[in-house]
Amino acid sequence: MVEEKNKFIENEILPKTQNGMGVLLLNIALMILSIILLICSISFMNGIFQIILPTLSMLYFFIIGPIIFAGLKILRPNEALVLTLFGKYYGTLKGEGFYFVNPFVTALNPATNNTTTGNLSVDSTVETRVGEVNINKPNISNKKISLKAMTLNNERQKINDALGNPIIIGIVVIWKVENTAKAVFNVDNYTEFLSIQCDSALRNIVRLYPYDTFGEDNEKTLRGSSQEVSLKLQEEIQSKVEVAGLKIMEARITHLAYAPEIAAAMLQRQQASAIIDARQMIVEGAVGMVEMALVKLNENNIVELDEERKAAMVSNLLVVLCGNKDAQPIVNSGSLY
Repeated sequence: MVEEKNKFIENEILPKTQNGMGVLLLNIALMILSIILLICSISFMNGIFQIILPTLSMLYFFIIGPIIFAGLKILRPNEALVLTLFGKYYGTLKGEGFYFVNPFVTALNPATNNTTTGNLSVDSTVETRVGEVNINKPNISNKKISLKAMTLNNERQKINDALGNPIIIGIVVIWKVENTAKAVFNVDNYTEFLSIQCDSALRNIVRLYPYDTFGEDNEKTLRGSSQEVSLKLQEEIQSKVEVAGLKIMEARITHLAYAPEIAAAMLQRQQASAIIDARQMIVEGAVGMVEMALVKLNENNIVELDEERKAAMVSNLLVVLCGNKDAQPIVNSGSLY
């Protein structure tokens, strides 16, 4: 039994082309000439020429001429046409200009026929989806492939982070078609393929990092290490869409938050962690100030305090410095003791 293997197209082919304007003018001239010959053959010729020349003239005017017109292609900047000839890859037409190619070739772009997941926007045309909705394209019959940088704005998803906490995250991916042959022939629909691979890569990356570590500076998190997470996400998506001939230019997190069911509890945890950190800083500062005050009093011999009075002074200073409210001092107008 022969084992069949999937063959992926790797390289683009440049098709044979001619100057479109020259072919257009020549074809128009020949069609006009065929009309003139038709009229002359009917009016002035006899015999076999009266049959052959009208037949050839009508054949060119009604069949050959229109077929030649079908081979004229116009491309704007950053556009390409993937051409097939009777089912076989013929080549990719690139570069702005007016071209003439084999009139029997067919342009192919599967991305104009199917639906996609995610929100795809190109230039000023925004294509949106909620669930599974057809793409709103300006011209669904356009077979040209855009080589411009495009934006894929994936819907927000609920994913568990490294600690198992559910979070809501959304990303935006800047991409473009780099190899048109791979994009058309190696995958069914390269825009839908890209969206699905973005979802998969996002889940793989999010599971590697916790949302936050609450004070632990050594561990990388989704919230604190956004640059590193974006780079890893870009590399992960690029490795998955390489077969489709796409280039990922940038991948960024656009939305990051805890899921609603745990958001309130995590907010309280963050507040408690912030309060503890603030209190720790206040206590450390207060102890340093008390120590400095005792040292200054001893160096300048301002007053001599026994251990009991030092303890009382330390206690009073800590209360004043660490309290939530301003202290209300009580002045002793009598003796020191």
